Amino acid sequence: MITRYAAQVATGTGYLLGEGPVWDPARQRLLWVDIVAGEVHEGRLDGRIEPVRTWSFDRSVGAVAVAESGDLLVAEERTLTRVHTDGRRTHLARVLPDEAPGRLNDGAVDPSGRFLIGSLGGDREVLVRFENGGCTTIDDDLTLSNGLAWSPSGDRFYSVDTLSRHVYVRDYPTGARGVLFTVTDGHPDGLCVDAAGNLWLAVWGGGRVECRSPAGELLAVVEVDAPHTSSAAFAGPDLDVLVITTATEDLTPADLARHPLSGRLFTARVGVAGLPTPYWNPRL
Repeated sequence: MITRYAAQVATGTGYLLGEGPVWDPARQRLLWVDIVAGEVHEGRLDGRIEPVRTWSFDRSVGAVAVAESGDLLVAEERTLTRVHTDGRRTHLARVLPDEAPGRLNDGAVDPSGRFLIGSLGGDREVLVRFENGGCTTIDDDLTLSNGLAWSPSGDRFYSVDTLSRHVYVRDYPTGARGVLFTVTDGHPDGLCVDAAGNLWLAVWGGGRVECRSPAGELLAVVEVDAPHTSSAAFAGPDLDVLVITTATEDLTPADLARHPLSGRLFTARVGVAGLPTPYWNPRL
């Protein structure tokens, strides 16, 4: 039997393309991005989500990660940038060449502290791991690289290829990639894993987050009053609040009239806790 939950709206502000929520336990803050606006947002979670700070960039921002020190790693349109706690910004690496079409998209930190980031909008999308000042290619045949997550033990790696509608699984850090399951109603987007090892997958165009077992079995659905559900992460002191980002991008005026809460962040209590998000390690 599939368990059903209803998400509650948690912000008064909407975003063009809200994405990539990350919980920073040391500072008790939530981070997320508005990709199209080129913004990284910081908020406080206290029942609702109260935005308190914004970092702006000249171009799109695909993802954000945080170091133990509080520094941010920001995936801009084609490059990676470190934002220091004192406000300084340091260029780290170019992932996509200037002449290449497309941009960087979803990213996440692996259990060892290395940052992974994928691309969209080009001919053959890539997924790379940033390490030793450069990028190691993991996949170079994707249609649209999206959500990334790891099992509780860190030995299984899940990745989303949105346009093929596949969620992949492989042994990590090395292992053959295989299809875990395929979404048939909507497109798989961002995802996270809970402490029991189940996946929580946002379905773009479906207005929902699906909970899937490590074998891909559908266990639960969180209904969201916004069709373009983009990502999910567990947050809060006990990691028991599922935070869900949504978008207004590509919605028609009629869509927005039917779903006026589109673009806002939502929360849901789903009876489980998530995994702590690893901090990015700048030394790796």
